[in-house]
Amino acid sequence: MKIDILTLFPRMFEGVFNESILKKAQEKSLLRFNLVNYRDYSLNKHHKVDDYPYGGGAGMVLSPQPIFDAVEAVVRTSKTKPRILLMCPQGEPFTQKKAEELSEEKHLIFICGHYEGYDERIRTHLATDELSIGDFILTGGELASMVIIDSVARLIPGVLGNQASHQQDSYSTGLLEHPHYTRPQDFRGMKVPEVLLSGDHKKIGEWRRKESLRRTIERRPDLLKENLLTEEDKLFLSKLKQEKS
Repeated sequence: MKIDILTLFPRMFEGVFNESILKKAQEKSLLRFNLVNYRDYSLNKHHKVDDYPYGGGAGMVLSPQPIFDAVEAVVRTSKTKPRILLMCPQGEPFTQKKAEELSEEKHLIFICGHYEGYDERIRTHLATDELSIGDFILTGGELASMVIIDSVARLIPGVLGNQASHQQDSYSTGLLEHPHYTRPQDFRGMKVPEVLLSGDHKKIGEWRRKESLRRTIERRPDLLKENLLTEEDKLFLSKLKQEKS
């Protein structure tokens, strides 16, 4: 996958892209990053990329020209039609399902905004997707794009050492993930559940499923979908509700 990031602050990405999983993915040639400072595409003699909003108001608005020209320059070198992702607090909430969808793409372009917002023509005539990582405001789209890139990259085959690692992640199954334990078996009197030491994979699987259900109904009941639940799941949830009441 090729990922182009249009940003006014390319140095913000250096540490993120040169550590951990993202660094290894590049070493395996599974990911290729390209940082583009769209200020370099400004035709303004002072290299301005923003201007005052028509109609008045606080803040500055990103001008269409530098961003359109930067995206078009990147697209000209692309072998496939890229998805152009606009980082925006008004955008579609980013989810694991969206991450899975984007991980199938060959080329992604991220547009990181700044200042008060974008000229609307960037939103309506350039972006293919608008994405938000939550109902809060950041100073720019850089941090949001890093979060999304990390989430998408780990789903690309070969990026994680064990391909099964992400398949049981929270949200991938429609439920929150079950608890995990490792050595020592007894830490300060806090013991690992006996079932995990039994070697009985059927019982371990059943325990994990029930704990996922328990955690989901306690923390994120909005995630539970009837069509994804077995009759055994429904019976277990019914018992949990009775115990709580």
